[in-house]
Amino acid sequence: MQASTRSNPFVMMTDPETILQAVERSERLNLLSRKVYRPLDRPLIPKVGAARDLLDFDDAIDSAIEDDSLEA
Repeated sequence: MQASTRSNPFVMMTDPETILQAVERSERLNLLSRKVYRPLDRPLIPKVGAARDLLDFDDAIDSAIEDDSLEA
C-alpha cells in the first residue's frame, strides 16, 4: 500500500481492489479471532398474549370503519 493511500483514506475509495488485497495480506488482521454472529438465525420467541392483542386491535379497527360508514 502506498504512503498516500495510508495518509488519505479518501484515496481508498478510488482503488478498492488494492485495499482488499492489502487486507488479505495483513498479518495483524489474520491474527484476530473471528466469530460469526447470526442473530436472525435464531427462532423468534413468541410474546405471550400477542395474538390476542393483535385480534383486539383488528377488531377495534374494524369497528371504527363500520362506525364511520354508518355515520356517512
